[in-house]
Amino acid sequence: GILQHPDGTVLKQLQPPPRGPREQEFYNKVYDSDCCDSILLELREYLPKYFGVWSPPTAPNDTYLKLEDVTRKFNKPCIMDVKIGQKSYDPYASAEKIQQQVSKYPLMEEIGFLVLGMRVYHVSSDSYETQNQHYGRSLTKETVKDGISKFFHSGYCLRKDVVAASIQKVEKILEWFEGQTQLNFYASSLLFVYEGSCQATTVRLGDVTLAEKRRVPKGLLAGGDVLEYNNNINVINSTENGKIEASVGKGLSKFYALHKKACSKRHHSQLSLKVENSEQDNVWKSSTCITQEHLNGNVLPQLEKVFYHVPAETKESANVEVRMIDFAHVFPSNTRDEGYIYGLKNLITVLQNILDN
Repeated sequence: GILQHPDGTVLKQLQPPPRGPREQEFYNKVYDSDCCDSILLELREYLPKYFGVWSPPTAPNDTYLKLEDVTRKFNKPCIMDVKIGQKSYDPYASAEKIQQQVSKYPLMEEIGFLVLGMRVYHVSSDSYETQNQHYGRSLTKETVKDGISKFFHSGYCLRKDVVAASIQKVEKILEWFEGQTQLNFYASSLLFVYEGSCQATTVRLGDVTLAEKRRVPKGLLAGGDVLEYNNNINVINSTENGKIEASVGKGLSKFYALHKKACSKRHHSQLSLKVENSEQDNVWKSSTCITQEHLNGNVLPQLEKVFYHVPAETKESANVEVRMIDFAHVFPSNTRDEGYIYGLKNLITVLQNILDN
């Protein structure tokens, strides 16, 4: 499993040879301070930051990779691990190993990826739903879209803003793969993380726009509507008979994070959520998620229109991370990694289908 260092990084124990040394060599190569290879320098953008190796004082022979905790900045991190590629065995695998890997998920070559696990925060119940690798292996070509869409559902609505942002990030990784012939990746994964909580959302249903901001002072919204902000979720709907307004408060609970294979075991203490705002003071971040408890019945039909017709401007707003992880089977190459590229393209197609439907 993955351990947490007191300084906020995570520790991944080095696997037995040759896998562990190979992964360490990969990180050392990419993060070499003297590296001037533009391909590797760009690759850093898609990996967790690497801080070298670490050994506990009580067990100096145990070696750990010290890595960025990609989930650290999130309040309610929703996490999915997807193995990418048509083959989950490397070119040096024995016939027995090949047979073992193929039998685990015979559809790997056709689908090009495998969901290894997910953990999704449901706003409605203030709890997490967890799926393990058996869930991913149960998905077929016909059910994989619905299987992955479960990761993007808050319990109330499909987070299309997160789907759209995820597509953009996977497309950037695909561009990198299409432009490099140095490395081939086997049994490597993409780690998806997004913010599951909706702390404050304002919906203007008249023109179907959405806005979210962590700290909103009392003031005027566009069109002259007054928003009284009180850490609740506000729905404002202009009608002929006046305004229908509903507010629902949802308290925060402790911070949880996980990584593959440690879904239910690793527990993080509460951490403060960093909110970075590089724009002007009144920049609105968008969200498509809103609590529907106790909302006026007249509002609900119009809320449904909002959930299923996300404005284009919300697509880049979601707080989403997509990082490549697991590099025990990365090998030098002089050709494009067609198996990984195939998997990325298929995954993008599935995500786009989720967004479109």
